[in-house]
Amino acid sequence: MTNEIVKKNGITFGVAIGIVSSLITALIYAIDLNLFTEWWIGVLSILTYLVLGIVLLVRTKKELNGVFTFKQAFTTYFIAIVVGILISVLFNILLFNVIDPSAKEAVNELIIKYTMNMMQKFGAPASAINEAIAKMRENDPYSPIELLKGSLFSIGFSSLFGLLLAAIFKSKSTQE
Repeated sequence: MTNEIVKKNGITFGVAIGIVSSLITALIYAIDLNLFTEWWIGVLSILTYLVLGIVLLVRTKKELNGVFTFKQAFTTYFIAIVVGILISVLFNILLFNVIDPSAKEAVNELIIKYTMNMMQKFGAPASAINEAIAKMRENDPYSPIELLKGSLFSIGFSSLFGLLLAAIFKSKSTQE
């Protein structure tokens, strides 16, 4: 029974995380592509996912009558982030490769300009800037393969949060 609650909540919140992430991307796309380069959008997204993760773990612990092992807490969070990230990546693949492939070129150019400006602000030599820009132009960060590779990084990074949250939310008296 415990395993079913962990799976059910992980999948349910994973779908919610995927939908929220897709909605954020769709809103940025609809409002202004320049928002893809704004640092505060990234921070807001991370905070949103963190809040959803906390709500997920609080709810699951409550449904388990307060008996929540580290493994259960981490597994619940991990299922949610994997499902959420996969939904988000599938949405991004559809948006940038099927619905509007020209948007990925526009966003990539905005990111290149942003990177160039940041490198100039930090006093990077022109040769380093030119080299970085050339490498960026060779890549297609919104190709299905690159988006899937990025999802692996996201799962790894999110797992670190999961480990921390699992340590915080596990029952104090449980033994593993």
